[in-house]
Amino acid sequence: MRWRSFVAVGDSFTEGMDDAYPDGTYRGWADLVAARLAVEAGPDFGYANLAIRGRLFPSVVAEQVPTALAMRPDLVSFAAGGNDVLRRNFDAEALTSRFDRVIREFRENGADVLVFRFADVMSRLPGQRMMAPRVAMLNRAVGETAHRYGARLVDLFADDVFLHPELWSVDRLHLSAAGHRRVAGHVLGALGLAPDEQWLVVPPQPAPTPWLAARNADLRWAGQHLAPWLKRRLTGRSSGDTITAKRPILGPFTD
Repeated sequence: MRWRSFVAVGDSFTEGMDDAYPDGTYRGWADLVAARLAVEAGPDFGYANLAIRGRLFPSVVAEQVPTALAMRPDLVSFAAGGNDVLRRNFDAEALTSRFDRVIREFRENGADVLVFRFADVMSRLPGQRMMAPRVAMLNRAVGETAHRYGARLVDLFADDVFLHPELWSVDRLHLSAAGHRRVAGHVLGALGLAPDEQWLVVPPQPAPTPWLAARNADLRWAGQHLAPWLKRRLTGRSSGDTITAKRPILGPFTD
């Protein structure tokens, strides 16, 4: 099958942080996949990336899902919930129930659907003891829902290469350009298409960091990335409050 249209729904993972274009906007795995699908489908291929950084699951469902359904695309990617597991009031039962309904609705609307088991980002962040079980629960629910409705599962958690630091941005939370290329490779594989072989090349392991240098790096990271994140949580703000979708209209794709 060759998909004539693709709509991407979600948060920063799908928006493309931190794989930047020269103008400061983000490319990410979804743009890479769209470029390949456009080659397969021809000049009438349409693409819309509705994802916005910082969005919680209820916001993604309320703001992006109706728009995506109205576009009636052949292919939809849905990835949300990563921001929710970091919140104190995380409600696993409510999120998984709504996730099930969303995927069912996309499938009943006639779309093929891509869903994701998240990579193990928590191995490099504080709070692993509390967050890791939440991520495991979410990943399990994603797999069960994919099986129930015939969605295409992209299992990033099963790929241990995502433990490699070169696949992550300096903020330790978002993917680097290399990380997005690897995700794009997995997505194309789930669609039965061969990716660029370079996207799946494993970067060389960096030299071990001396203990003191590593602790200094941790302190810099806490000041530059963790502290601003905590401040936004305390003030009820999000990194995406002033951001709008970068490709909001389903139209001919141009890279």
